[in-house]
Amino acid sequence: KLADELSRVVIACALSVAVVVAILFFTRQAFESRYIMLAAWALATIFVGSERIVIRGLQLSIKRFGVGVHRVLMIGKGRASEALKEEFLKKPRLGFVVVGEFDKFDDEVAKQIKKLGRKHKVDEIIFAKPEATRQDREDLLTFADAEHITFKHTADIFAAASTRFEAHTVAGIPIIELKATPLEGWGAVYKRIFDIVGSLILIILTLPIQILIALALFIEQPGRIFFSRLPNNKRVMRVGKDGKPFHYFKFRSMIKDAHKYRFDPEFVKKHGNEREEGPLFKLKDDPRVTRVGKFIRKYSLDELPEFFLVLIGRMSLVGPRPHLPEEVNAYQPHHRRVHTVKAGVTGMAQISGRADLDFEEEVRLDVYYIENWSPLLDIYILLKTPLVVLFRKGAY
Repeated sequence: KLADELSRVVIACALSVAVVVAILFFTRQAFESRYIMLAAWALATIFVGSERIVIRGLQLSIKRFGVGVHRVLMIGKGRASEALKEEFLKKPRLGFVVVGEFDKFDDEVAKQIKKLGRKHKVDEIIFAKPEATRQDREDLLTFADAEHITFKHTADIFAAASTRFEAHTVAGIPIIELKATPLEGWGAVYKRIFDIVGSLILIILTLPIQILIALALFIEQPGRIFFSRLPNNKRVMRVGKDGKPFHYFKFRSMIKDAHKYRFDPEFVKKHGNEREEGPLFKLKDDPRVTRVGKFIRKYSLDELPEFFLVLIGRMSLVGPRPHLPEEVNAYQPHHRRVHTVKAGVTGMAQISGRADLDFEEEVRLDVYYIENWSPLLDIYILLKTPLVVLFRKGAY
């Protein structure tokens, strides 16, 4: 990743300057101005970082024209292989082109791969079958090594988590604890500080807009300006970290008692459900939305009050989106992994398609975020969110 590469540039330049300072200290030499070293560190970081960005940009550009691409042969058909193929197709800059696909590896497939290899039409084999046996992987690995073809495979749950482990010894027996997320310990402390500072800044910046929205909503339809109570006067709840519900609110964008239509069979039959493949409920042209509500939903302005929920600790700036308790009740077991962390104002799914994604893809992106969290990833998602909102990609 470019962010990882740039972070290594910063660290390398800082260490280089530190070495120079140490040499000068022990040789008792000094500059007329100590700020020369700071300037050298800053300029080295800027120039080396810029050079890496330019080179990375050139590499990605030429890959779009088929130069330097990796010709990939997929073995195994299923969700994993479909997700990989779609990603390679959508992002040619990654430099992967699928040249063939087989359901399993056998003698006939081996012969076809050899033919492609002799014509230099295959560079990599991706074994996209997580449920395959160890013997299947070893057979294919042996074949790939013999044919001098790079071998990759989609990992099972244990292998995928093996980079996030902590070893303990109890009674002389080694015990390995698999970490669900880097957001534990100091990671959680950092994220909470980041949320407090970030939400305060965003509340101050958006407060004039929130006041204008509140006035517009009240003028259009006097009454509550926040969606925080149900028709039966119960609190609006969403499910957050560890599957615990919390009181949720945002700007009201629908008519009075709109929530009850969510469970009206005739209403659902008439208007349909854009997310019927999963537990969520979405209408593309929702008749319950008011005129002001339609505008603020288009630009996600109805969610601005969520910054207050971040400030008080119910939500985070970045994380999986919070869903209704009745929607969560329809989750399958693997969907509940998104509750490992706090729900977020924005997240991986929101910058990758929002409502255009099917529910399984949304969960996959959220799980990726949970397993690969880093401060830089949070910053990247926050910076990209306004661009996605302005172009209204996947907004209902």
